[in-house]
Amino acid sequence: MHVAQQILFILCSITAIYLFSKKVAEMRRNILLGRDEDLTDNKGQRWKNMILLALGQKKMFKKPTPALLHLAVYAGFIIINAEILEIFLDGILGRHRLFAPMLGGLYAFLIGFFEILAVLVLVGCVIFLIRRNIIKVRRLNMKELNGWPREDANLILITEIILMTLFLTMNTADQSLQAMGAEHYTPTSPFWITSHFTGLFSGLSAPTLVGIERGCWWLHIIGVFFFLNYLPYSKHFHILLAFPNAYYSKLTPQGEVKNMPEIQNEVLYMMEPDKAPAAGAEPEHKRFGAKDVTDLSWKNLLDAYSCTECGRCTDVCPANMTGKKLSPRKIMMDTRDRLEEVGRNINTNKEFKDDGKSLLNDYITVEELRACTTCQACVEACPVTIDPLSIIMQLRRNLVMEDSNAPQEWNLMFGNIENNMAPWKFSPDDRDAWVNG
Repeated sequence: MHVAQQILFILCSITAIYLFSKKVAEMRRNILLGRDEDLTDNKGQRWKNMILLALGQKKMFKKPTPALLHLAVYAGFIIINAEILEIFLDGILGRHRLFAPMLGGLYAFLIGFFEILAVLVLVGCVIFLIRRNIIKVRRLNMKELNGWPREDANLILITEIILMTLFLTMNTADQSLQAMGAEHYTPTSPFWITSHFTGLFSGLSAPTLVGIERGCWWLHIIGVFFFLNYLPYSKHFHILLAFPNAYYSKLTPQGEVKNMPEIQNEVLYMMEPDKAPAAGAEPEHKRFGAKDVTDLSWKNLLDAYSCTECGRCTDVCPANMTGKKLSPRKIMMDTRDRLEEVGRNINTNKEFKDDGKSLLNDYITVEELRACTTCQACVEACPVTIDPLSIIMQLRRNLVMEDSNAPQEWNLMFGNIENNMAPWKFSPDDRDAWVNG
């Protein structure tokens, strides 16, 4: 590789890594806008969750067919990227197949294994495109995916197909050049897949084959750099965030609802006024429940960035099944969209300037929140342990406790509990009257 190409490669690498790091730092800052939440307990169980759920994709296998396809694509994508290390070092050092002389016969074995994975990725991505665009699986074609979310999913699949095709074409041209004894092309044992397709390039001159091989090499690595920087803007960033999200997932029973310390303290101060904060002291909370993304916990915001938009949560939601507007997937997408909007606001103004918007009402409606039955089906279904219900509950608490916005039936129940210490409109003195006679 000429010195000019080495310099160009190094400049492309530095630019790609800088832009990726800058965006990831912004996302980290956005996540930390959320309220603090301590999720550092029981480290052993958390590591186990990360290995089983993020690496092993345990919950995916409730739907075996897409799970196997996803595993093939996922494993292929992760493992084949080991080859990127060699490409990266080749580009910096001006070498070609740096590891081939070092590894001997093992090198051809590894490349052959990568080629099989590349074919599996190709097949998996084609099937996923068919499921989304031809078969039109219901959960992959709901209205919240109209527009950019659907284009995003298709673009990622097409990009992976292109990258794998470039990888295989590059190897085929390389094998042809090895057979010709071309300079700089280190002889290796035949690769498992591409060595059988060298006939496609028969009759081509060595310079032409070098052009094909080098062209595929450059397009492949530039495609990888593009993919790297596209990920943080895409739902596919879950490739990375699935791991911390699984590690920090909730370990308490799913049906357990957190009490609000703010409310408990309000009751305590009424019962024991001497424990109330001094007049003029900083309030303990900004608001009851959550109205905007900054009222949610950092884990809720990590959930939003980790959402794969697979729709398994919405697919099992009983409210959605009966035609109500609630879609747990949309709750997560809306939270992420609002968080990104807040982040852009901070980028522009160096701090958040009130834009007159909030997650509640501007993104997520009262109708959606009231449709939730808190059945936990969405939480159970999520492959990466995202908890849409936590966000729904916090937004509903804000509606009721700060806006006094609740259905009439709820208000009657609240009044009865306050006055009669029971949900029913009976005097406490008459609670045992049903035993008479």
